[in-house]
Order: sequence, then C-alpha cells, then structure tokens
Amino acid sequence: MVSSLLRRLPKVSPRGLLHAEQRLAERYADLVRLAYLVLPPALGRHRRVLLAHALVQRPLPAAAPGVPAPRAARDDAPPMSRSLYVPVLREVLAVFRRPPLWPGRVPPPRMLLPRLPVVWGLRLSPRAGGADELALSRALSELSATARAAFILLRVERLTEAETRGVLEAAGFGGVEAELRAALDLDAVLDSGAAGILTSEEFDPCTVRARPSDLLRRRRRVHLAGIAVLVALITVVTLVVSDGVPTVPAGAGAHRASRPAPAVDDVVRVASGAWAATSRVDFTAWPARGRRVKDRALLRRALTAWAGDADATRISRSAGTAAGPPLDAPHLLYAGPVGGGTVVLLYDGQRLARYREAAVGAARSLVLARVDDADVTTAAAVALDASGETVRYLLAPWVAESRTRDLMRPDTPARPLAVDGDGLTAPVPVFGAGPGCGSRTVLQLRSSSRIAEHHAFLLAGLGELTAVHLTYTPLPGHGAPARQPREATGPAALLAWARTGCAAGPPRGAGVKAVNAWDFAEQDLPDGAGHGVWTCVRADTWRGPGEVTVALRTGGAGAGGQARIVAGARATGACGRFGQHVVVHTNWRSPKGAWYVLAAGSRAVKGLIVTGDVTAGADGATLAVRAPARARTTVRARLAAGLRPIDLSAGRSG
Repeated sequence: MVSSLLRRLPKVSPRGLLHAEQRLAERYADLVRLAYLVLPPALGRHRRVLLAHALVQRPLPAAAPGVPAPRAARDDAPPMSRSLYVPVLREVLAVFRRPPLWPGRVPPPRMLLPRLPVVWGLRLSPRAGGADELALSRALSELSATARAAFILLRVERLTEAETRGVLEAAGFGGVEAELRAALDLDAVLDSGAAGILTSEEFDPCTVRARPSDLLRRRRRVHLAGIAVLVALITVVTLVVSDGVPTVPAGAGAHRASRPAPAVDDVVRVASGAWAATSRVDFTAWPARGRRVKDRALLRRALTAWAGDADATRISRSAGTAAGPPLDAPHLLYAGPVGGGTVVLLYDGQRLARYREAAVGAARSLVLARVDDADVTTAAAVALDASGETVRYLLAPWVAESRTRDLMRPDTPARPLAVDGDGLTAPVPVFGAGPGCGSRTVLQLRSSSRIAEHHAFLLAGLGELTAVHLTYTPLPGHGAPARQPREATGPAALLAWARTGCAAGPPRGAGVKAVNAWDFAEQDLPDGAGHGVWTCVRADTWRGPGEVTVALRTGGAGAGGQARIVAGARATGACGRFGQHVVVHTNWRSPKGAWYVLAAGSRAVKGLIVTGDVTAGADGATLAVRAPARARTTVRARLAAGLRPIDLSAGRSG
C-alpha cells in the first residue's frame, strides 16, 4: 500500500521514493502512535486507529529528498522539525480545522472523507492496559491537542523544549508557549515510568485487537440500506414518469428528523444472578427489578421520552453528560412505583436515564447521567426519588449489607438501613441537610463475599443521579512507598472526613464521581498549638477533570472542630495519580496571637524555602517561620532531580 502511494507522488525521483519509504518503515510505528495520541479522544479508539494510519501515510512527499520544506521549517525552526514530525502533525492539525460557517457539531470535511486504510465489519482497538494506563489516558485527555503533541515529543521522542517548540510552530499549531508549559507541568508531576507506559500496547495503534462490530445493528443497517436503495429507485422512476410536474416547497410543517425510539421488545433484561458470574461488575450486571418491568406502555413512554419525541417531558443532564437518544436498545434496570410517582431506570452502556411520572398530574421528567467508567462502588447506588430532605436509593444486586452513618460523628456506629426485595432503600437524609454542619449522612455499604471479603465503602448523595464514592489516603510512612487511596471506613479515615467533610466537602452539581481525602503532610505547630495535618481533598468528575481543596487540621480545635481551608484549584491533576508532588503555604495565627507562615509539601519534598516579606528555609517537607500579619510570601520546594511540585497556595493555579 505504501509503495503504491509513493509512486503517485509528483516530482519525486525513484531514489527519493525509496529513501522516503525507508524513513517511513523505520519510524512508522512511532509516527502512528504520535498521531493516535494527539487525535481527539472523543473519536473513539477504532476511528483514531484508522485515522492515525491514514494521516501518517498521506504526507510522505515531505520525507522524500528534493521536496521543499515549508517556510517555517526552513527558516526559523530547529533542524529536528524538518523530520517527519512536522508533516504528520500538520495533517493531524487539519483534522481539527473547520471551514468558515461549518456547523459546530458536524466533523470537518477531512474527517468525513473516506481514507485508506478502510475496515468493514471489524472494530480495531489497541490492547487494553491496566489502571496506570487508564489514569495516564485520562490525564492526556484533559490537555489540548497542542499540549498532547508537546508531551509526546518531550516524553517519548525525547526532544528538547526548543526542538519541540520548533516542530509545533512549523506544523502550524497556535499558542505553543502556553501549551508547552501545560505539557511541562504534566511532565513534572509524572514519575519516570510514564514514558514506558506511553510505549505500552495500550497506546500502540499498530498492535490492535480485532472484534466484530455490532452484528445485530449491522444486519439492520444492511436491511435499511437495501430499503433505501429501493426507495431511491422508486423515486427516480417517479421523477422520470412525472417529469414537468411542479414540486411543492417545504412549508412550516417540516420538522427535523430524529432517531426513532428503541422498541420495547429490544430492551435488554439481565438475569438476576448475572453479577455473580461476570468480571464486569457495573451497571451491565444489574437485573431488571420493580413491579412494572412488564408494563409495555410505561416502558414505551420512557423510551419515547429518551428519544426526544415527548414534548411534555422536562429533560435535564448532569455535568459532562451527552444529550440525545440511546444509540442502541438500553438495559432495563428498574420500573415501578417510588414515592409519589413511577420511575423507569435505563442504561445504554454510557449513561443512566431516570424517567419519572408524577402520581398526580401529567408532570414527567427525564434525568441523564454519565456513568461510562462505573465499577463495583460507583455503580452501587442510584437515586430514584428525592423528596424534601430525603432520598431513596436503588442498590446494586451485589450489596449484601446497607447502613447509614453521619460523617460528622466518626465515633457513632453506623445504623442499619431498611431495603425492600427490589433493592429500594428507605428514605435517607440528604448529605448536608440541615443548617450549618450538623449532619453529613452517607451510605455505608458492604459488597457480597462473592465479590470481595469484608469490602465496605462509603457513598455520599449530592443531589445527582449517582452517589459519590468517598475514599481516604493516609499520611506517608517514613521511607515507605507512596500510599494508595483506600475505603474511608477505618478510624483514621472517618476522623479525617469528620474534620474536613463540611469545610472541604465534595462540590455539588459538577458531575462528581469520587472524592479522596489525602493526608499528605503533618507537623508540630509553634506556640504549643499541637499537631497539624495537611489534607488535600480531590473531587474527580465522570468527564475527567477534578478540583482540589487543601485544608489544615489542628489538634487544638477539638474532636469535632473543622479544618481550615487554605487553598484550592480547579481543573487540575494535583493530589491524584499524576499529581502526587504538591506544595502549599499559608499565613496562620497561633493561639498566642503570633503570626506565622506555614508551608508543607508531599512525601518527595526534601526542603522548603519561603521568600518575600520573610525569608527562611528548612529541610524536610514542612516549615514554620514567624512573619508579619498578612505577609506576602512565595514558597519553593526542593525535590529529587527531575521532579517539580504543583504549588496549590492561594492565588496560584494548580
């Protein structure tokens, strides 16, 4: 295929063609990986694989001797930018560009045109990796295309900053300086194994798995294509026969076409014991429950509402959730009466849809929520009905024990929660109900021993369709490896959440999936103020980006006292898998009325330096220095070679 493409290239000598083909053979896998990682993740893995190969095969004239390089590459860019990186990245950049007045939701023309290679009837995707690969993939998806390209050139291709800048500018990328800084920020918080992860099979579009496409859907499409051809033939014959008959223009009665609602008979119903016989323990393993799972009229109304054909239905979505009807027949999870109405819960592999009809009146509502990466904890409870300051949950079939507990009272035992035969709970107080910080009620659930022994976990309802998974990471051990998040059910975890759950609790209305409280540093406070613990509370959303809040817990505040918020950041990787190195400082007043600057860093910090209105330094991960009230200072951290922390101090971006 490559040879045939090269022979059609104009004004290139045979020797140039041979040289270009040799260069392609040597670097082909690396170039395809570069294109694959820079392309928009929203395209899906199959489409990105094929498009990456097509984009690398197109710009081969630039690799042949005698073909002039672009002006930017000849004049201003460093020598490395005259390699194959520039034409490949220029092709990738063209994918993002839309002509003027081109519809925003329609892919650009370059994405609509068929390209070689073409695959029919198969879905291609790189081999799936583990948790590290998934976390790195999410971190890359939060970057722009320019920053992703810079990161790959720096980490995998080992270009210098100057060479990377030259390649991006020669390829036509804009805002290179800012995006290069974003790539360097991510590079600074990754460990040395990130480059190895990027070269694994998870990110290798030349090592792919082939699976059939949806056979039923493909069969339907073939039938529809046949019908469309038949209709087209009939239309042509009709036009020929009725030649000369004037046509009637479309009037006000014309309306947009929409995808028809799935048929009731196509709805997927999972057997009740499927969750115990699968390695995928998420919403795909939920059985159909409820007294009205056989009510065809009710299910038809719910499916019609999701397809957008019910004008009287009020539709809402959680943050980051795509609109539109299901792409295929959804799973039925529940259908039955709940509270003052009737609820139908559906799942299409990416989203949950809760359809509700009020018992009195004609009020109907549909709520959509993204759940494309749910697991045994985040798929354990769904809010079916909220009334006042209480909510009723539908629990997963693998939940063997259900209780509630108040995060503000860590010493109080959890209370049993009544659950009916369909998995529907009794009313539970809303998280944060009541004035002030009086109560923070959460679910404490335990998985069946067929899933894992003694696996208990906490979920908090924040007014959205899915509950939020609460976890805890303890203080780092001396000389020990970094700790990993764990279930927030132990005494230390409950105490940490009791002290931070009100002041630094999870945000509402942001599509939050999980929240982790990380105790990253501790120190003895001056003037006899006792012991201080620095906690970073990170809220991760279903769409990827997260936000953090840093709190300082002091021993003098009493067992029920709340921590003091000292910093925060939005859309950051800090305090997560790829943001383990952080530093923060704040002004603090001791019980004796004296002002200090306190600073703390994570486990890799070997020393701290404070400058500004006061200058001081100290070895280790914490520092306390006497300072004027409201002193203006900055902090720098000393880490191992090649590491840079994220400064979360007030006024700084994470």
